Amino acid sequence: MEYMYACMLLHKLGKGINEGNIKKVLEAAGAHVNDAKIKAVVAALEGVDIDKTIKEASVPMAAAPVAEAKEHKKEEKPKEDEKKNEEQAAAGLSSLFG
Repeated sequence: MEYMYACMLLHKLGKGINEGNIKKVLEAAGAHVNDAKIKAVVAALEGVDIDKTIKEASVPMAAAPVAEAKEHKKEEKPKEDEKKNEEQAAAGLSSLFG
């Protein structure tokens, strides 16, 4: 995780995301540096438009509460229907014994 944070910090500051810069950031933060992980991160980010990726990633997160609210409303309707059915059944039983 700290490798990605280092990359995001470098990107935000307009610095190049390369092995040397990532290593400097991690060492300055006091993190244990694994050169193999740094190489993998640099290779994975090669050709990636970070601004576009961040923008696309933030859209679903903002839409998640709306989707949850819609799902919650869907769940409420069957409960209301069950309540009505129970009331009707109780009314029917009371007419038998009334």
